[in-house]
Amino acid sequence: MAATTHTVTNQVPPLVGYDVFAADRVLSEAVERHVEPGVRPVAREELGELGRSAGSAQAREWGARANAYPPVLRTHDRYGHRIDEVEFHPSWHRLLGHAVEAGLTDAWGRPAGHVRRAAGFLVWTQAEAGHGCPLSMTHAAVPALRTDPALAAEWEPLLTSHVYEEGLRPARLKSGVLFGMGMTEKQGGTDVRSTTTRAEPAGGEGAYLLTGHKWFCSAPMSDGFLVLAQAPGGLSCFLVPRVLPDGTRNVFALQRLKDKLGNRSNASAEVEFDGTWARRVGEEGRGVRTIIEMVAATRLDCVVGSAALMRQAVAQAIHHSAHRAVFGGPLIDKPLMRNVLADLALESEAATVLAMRLAAAYDTDTEEERAFLRLAVPAAKYWVTKRCPAVVGEALECLGGNGYVEESGMPRLLREAPLNSIWEGSGNVQALDVLRALRREPRALDAFLREVGKARGADHRLDAAIKDLLTELADLEGIEARARRLVERFALVLQGSLLVRWAPSEVSDAFCASRLGRDRGTGFGTLPHTLGLASVVARARPVVD
Repeated sequence: MAATTHTVTNQVPPLVGYDVFAADRVLSEAVERHVEPGVRPVAREELGELGRSAGSAQAREWGARANAYPPVLRTHDRYGHRIDEVEFHPSWHRLLGHAVEAGLTDAWGRPAGHVRRAAGFLVWTQAEAGHGCPLSMTHAAVPALRTDPALAAEWEPLLTSHVYEEGLRPARLKSGVLFGMGMTEKQGGTDVRSTTTRAEPAGGEGAYLLTGHKWFCSAPMSDGFLVLAQAPGGLSCFLVPRVLPDGTRNVFALQRLKDKLGNRSNASAEVEFDGTWARRVGEEGRGVRTIIEMVAATRLDCVVGSAALMRQAVAQAIHHSAHRAVFGGPLIDKPLMRNVLADLALESEAATVLAMRLAAAYDTDTEEERAFLRLAVPAAKYWVTKRCPAVVGEALECLGGNGYVEESGMPRLLREAPLNSIWEGSGNVQALDVLRALRREPRALDAFLREVGKARGADHRLDAAIKDLLTELADLEGIEARARRLVERFALVLQGSLLVRWAPSEVSDAFCASRLGRDRGTGFGTLPHTLGLASVVARARPVVD
């Protein structure tokens, strides 16, 4: 075959060898905004190191291999002894180890810890998303354990450690541990009060034996798990260690691993308890109240994780369009493609700004901010996670057929995109949680309105949207059937208010015109052509040295 037929032209170089953090103007600005001056140099340095690692060819290869070689269940050893272990590819451990060393399980005890961790989680998730699950649960377990000071004193230093040690050993022999969570059962799903797992007191302070099953148990090689079970006093929260203090394995029978759409690097298992030793966390009968702060923290990570997937997808689309020539010029300069890219960039920026504002509220930790989070977290979780699959799908299309093949990395992003809308409560659960906050915690609405009110008068479309939201809230008839519509408006008004305050005028103008003023079609790429779309795209373009 003639060599000339294999001349390669007009192919886009891979988006590698760059600083994922520094190349993200929106995220960098958020860190500057929400981190106090004395901590900023340290935050910039740690996020820069993580950003360069996330953008490296090595990290991308780790991500590809962790997904190409998914975890394998080993129920027994060669002699027939039950071992209940999951074998991961070495790349999984490299990703997880790098994340732990970067502090992605350490937020609760350091200055601006939640903003620094959320920014790092957003950066590192772009290398590979599946291993974010144990990171998220480990981070989120801290507030639940703090309901028991003795347990917190024992476990929190290990949960927030920057040392990753794989393998099952007693926690006291490790320098750092990971945690998982088990709530979902076959018959109940989201309805955790239908839990049938039983907890019988076993003598000794807070000790119980569990009998039952969990339908979804993510990251089953973690060192400990927070689970719900029915104790004599009602539904309660328990800590289940994989290995007991004397070195023997706790009863933790892995039945099978789930064959999932995406998230394939991460193991999700069905697990059986049969006389499994556990320690109660919090009071009997108050299991949901005990574990709810863990749920709230993981819901925020769903927002951050979806923002990360959107950012990576949009960065790939813009990078491709900047290097691909069509019809006599770069694709990025074509008016129709510019409109699509700008529309995607708006969605990505709005998600990032919102995620980082929520993380900052955790750091501030005032009564006002806690009230704000009570309504804002489920609203953000509902909306941002639902926008993620649409954004990633459209970004994939920007690469054409090149985006549809596995080597591009885009199919993996697309398979991952729906996960966060399902994990920790699907859309209806989030919408109902917003209604619950409105009914039971009036301070939540007051705090939300004060937050969006900080931008009043700056954009007439935002002002009109706030007024429409208040009108919607004044009519409570059929409120449950309208819950999704209402929660969508909460999220859009909040995003609009944050962009009006903090984003360049080209971005906030385009967002308010299209999302609040409704001056767009139903698909991406239908923004008004009179807006400053070139500036919006340029702002979102990753710069590779």
